[in-house]
Amino acid sequence: VTIPPSTQEIPEEEWTLVKDLIITAINHLIAFRKQEGEAIRLKFENNIAQIRQHLGHIDEFETSRIERIKNNLTEALRNIPSAEYDKNRLEQEMIYYIEKLDINEEKLRLDNHLNYFTQTMLSEESQGKKLGFIAQEMGREINTLGSKSNQADMQKLVVGMKDELEQIKEQVLNVLYL
Repeated sequence: VTIPPSTQEIPEEEWTLVKDLIITAINHLIAFRKQEGEAIRLKFENNIAQIRQHLGHIDEFETSRIERIKNNLTEALRNIPSAEYDKNRLEQEMIYYIEKLDINEEKLRLDNHLNYFTQTMLSEESQGKKLGFIAQEMGREINTLGSKSNQADMQKLVVGMKDELEQIKEQVLNVLYL
C-alpha cells in the first residue's frame, strides 16, 4: 500500500518561521567554520614558525659537520698502511663528496615552500588541495635534509621538523577542498 505524498500547504507564517530557523542555522554554521578556520590558521602559523626555527638551527652544525667529514676521511686514509694516493685526486674526490652532502639547496627550497604555504593559506580562496601539495613538497626537502645530514644533532632538528609537518598534514585535511 502506498501512501500518496501530502499536498497540504504550509501556512505562510509557519514557512517564515522555518525559513528563519534555517537561515539562523546556516549563519551559525558559517560562524563556526570561520572560528575553526582561524584556529587552524593559527596552528599552521605556529607549525611553520617551529619548522623555521629548526631550520635556522641547522646552520649551527653545518660547518662543523663538513669539517668532521673531511677529517674522518683524511684520518681513515692515514690509517691505511702503506696506502699511496694522488693528493690532487683525493682533494677532487673530497670536494665532490662534500658537494653531494651540501644542503644549501634543500634549505633554500624548504624556506621557499614555507613562504608559499603561508601565502597560499592567507589567500581568500579555499586552498586545501594546494596546501596539501605544498606540505608534501616540504616533506621531500625535510627528508633530503635528514638523509644528507650525517650528524645526530641535525637529525634531531629534522625529526622536530617532521613532527611539525605531520601536524600540518593532519590539519590540512580539515581545510575545505573546493
